[in-house]
Amino acid sequence: MADEPEVLFENRGAIGLITLNRPKALNALTRAMCVEMKPQLDAWAGDATVRSVVIRGAGERAFCAGGDIRALYESGKAGTPYALDFYRDEYILDATIKHFPKPYIALIHGIVMGGGVGVSVHGSHRVAGEAAMFAMPETGIGLFPDVGGSYFLPRCPGQIGMYLALTGARLRTADTLYAGVATHFVPTAKWETLIGQLVDGAAPDDALKSLSDKVPGDFLSEHRAAIDRVFGENSIEEILAALDAEHTDWAKDTAATIRAKSPTSLKITFRQIREGAKLEFDDCMRMEFRMVNRIIAGHDFYEGVRATIIDKDGAPKWKPAELSKVDEADVQAYFASLNNKELPI
Repeated sequence: MADEPEVLFENRGAIGLITLNRPKALNALTRAMCVEMKPQLDAWAGDATVRSVVIRGAGERAFCAGGDIRALYESGKAGTPYALDFYRDEYILDATIKHFPKPYIALIHGIVMGGGVGVSVHGSHRVAGEAAMFAMPETGIGLFPDVGGSYFLPRCPGQIGMYLALTGARLRTADTLYAGVATHFVPTAKWETLIGQLVDGAAPDDALKSLSDKVPGDFLSEHRAAIDRVFGENSIEEILAALDAEHTDWAKDTAATIRAKSPTSLKITFRQIREGAKLEFDDCMRMEFRMVNRIIAGHDFYEGVRATIIDKDGAPKWKPAELSKVDEADVQAYFASLNNKELPI
């Protein structure tokens, strides 16, 4: 029997329907999926019969758990072009979604991380189910919160974006709404009704008005004041000092979480989030492509993936191993121009 397509496309009434179709791999993105989605979105943008686009993930466990990290690790180690080709095509897809001229509705259930965030959060409507779980855990594998994290994280309320970027904290449904990652909560039992109304030509705002529900705030609302106070500091070192001065269990746990991450990733992520607050979306994506080129040429990404996914020993040996050994010139190099190899958007 032929392998199932990794991504499914369907014209259904007034919608274009995308289904990420790798449920056994938690719908993790491959380069082929990104390459297929871009021209389909372009076609739907110019199709007057398509009033909106809906994207969902197959299976019960995940909308999309990110990129296929093992494939990126193996490509980078072998020196093949796949890793950078993947990031280029993924970022171009993210920009296509951000600039899509029609409503783009992401139905987020289960895990949404990394690349899954990129194909959802830039859409006009992000509908979370009751089991949504969002995270951007990249600093733990020697990477940084990419796929447009430079743009959307600084635009979360207060300093929530910096908190999420540095810690990789996981948000459940209520907190995805509080942070602005999701725009609506609709119980998954009502999703087929929602799709049906959109198929019949309903405007997304009208359909969601009758189906969405409220979810009381949870973790973020409780810790918002401390997050804003601590993560508004001017460096990673100052953030850690402020956490140490808080003398709460949350602050102690958060400081320990940050100290376990790649020192290089922490430094470049801090700068990325601060810079991204001042940049337009496409400039954020160009900045991230510069950064990821240097990540692929470096050390910590491979060590982080080894410790987390390959050997699973949970003991990465970062180089350098201390924040104090990551100097400003090291950080600056990640943001330098790629000249004729810049992201083509």
